[in-house]
Amino acid sequence: MGVIGWIVLGLIAGAIAKVLLPGRDPGGIIGTVLTGIVGAFLGGWISAKWLDHPINKSFFDGPTWISAIGGALVLLIAYRLIFGNSRDRR
Repeated sequence: MGVIGWIVLGLIAGAIAKVLLPGRDPGGIIGTVLTGIVGAFLGGWISAKWLDHPINKSFFDGPTWISAIGGALVLLIAYRLIFGNSRDRR
């Protein structure tokens, strides 16, 4: 799977992570989408590095999706912890 595939997977993984972890995020939808893309790359890297699952599998590979969504969730949680989970703060 190429870089474009990982970006598309990241967009979808970010949306799924947002559905699984609802709430107001600083940065809005753009921040969530970028977090999903970076999380997909991070999840794929972790999967290839430590779980012995190469990232060049097909787009519809279940473990690839799970690692991408997991990476997006981890980054979304970290993003909320670092920057707060409300845009109302000043």
